[in-house]
Amino acid sequence: MKKIKYSQIKELLKEHLLEINSDIDDDECFTSIKTISNSTHNDLSFLSNIKYLNNLNKIQAKACLIEKKYLHFLPKSCKPIIVNDPYLALALLSNIFNDSNLSSNGNISNQTSINKDSKVHKHVQINPFSVVDKNTEIFENVYIGSHSCIGPNVVIHKNSIIHDNVSISNSIIMENCIIKSGSRIGGTGFGFEMKTKQKITHSGNVIIKRNSSIGSNTTIDRAVFDSTIIGEFSNIDNLVQVAHNVTIGDYAVIAAQVGIAGSTNIGNFLKVGGQAGISGHLNIGDNVTIAAKSGVTKNILDNKIVAGFPAKDINLWKKEIIRSAIKK
Repeated sequence: MKKIKYSQIKELLKEHLLEINSDIDDDECFTSIKTISNSTHNDLSFLSNIKYLNNLNKIQAKACLIEKKYLHFLPKSCKPIIVNDPYLALALLSNIFNDSNLSSNGNISNQTSINKDSKVHKHVQINPFSVVDKNTEIFENVYIGSHSCIGPNVVIHKNSIIHDNVSISNSIIMENCIIKSGSRIGGTGFGFEMKTKQKITHSGNVIIKRNSSIGSNTTIDRAVFDSTIIGEFSNIDNLVQVAHNVTIGDYAVIAAQVGIAGSTNIGNFLKVGGQAGISGHLNIGDNVTIAAKSGVTKNILDNKIVAGFPAKDINLWKKEIIRSAIKK
């Protein structure tokens, strides 16, 4: 059973500039992080949502990550670890409590096929039945799972994790990215001349910038001429479609079953709820939030929140919903 000392918790949070305050002894140990209702006497827990405030009186954890203003709700049997952002603290600490994080062991299976025109750097792990096709370069500490096809025309930079059954071609994957199982990246997009249905040859690529995560069974199509781009520190959920020539800025969060049509340009800090659809050839600004199941058909300016179909300012959409309900 893994044991994490309070001194390790304190050190990690301070490394990320989180202020932390507690009278817990540095040698006090925790075995796991659990929710308030499922925690036991050796666990660390957390309060990040006030709707669980009333559950604190039943908490069994040894300690709880909590904001100072909620201390009086915490029973004396549970020691407080005071932080300004418990959820961020939880996200950071989940890494040291989790034994299942993948990293390269430097072993390449003898059941892997590597093209002679490709280059694999030091300490790369490639699991059985994967293929590295021509004109591909894989840098240090990359992990590639089983039954994946990498290439042709791929560069994967340091410390990236490619899970099982992934297909990547015509792409550049930057440092510290995670590509989950079943993803298809760099294939030909949905492009043809409408009258004759003549296919348009795609010669561009996909660029996924550093520290980004691509969910299972998500498809990102290569550009026709230039690049389809996913910005750094972006998180794309499962079953998302990103069409050719789309550019998405940094720090995007896109939930499952979203579809983004071709040649749409999106700024930084995008948030999109599940099952939303975004039309092609649009310009969407920075810090835009698109509610779940919205249909975006027009450009969106910076700092807007939209909802509905066709998507509009969320306050206007709410008023229309209320009027409709009253009429009924």
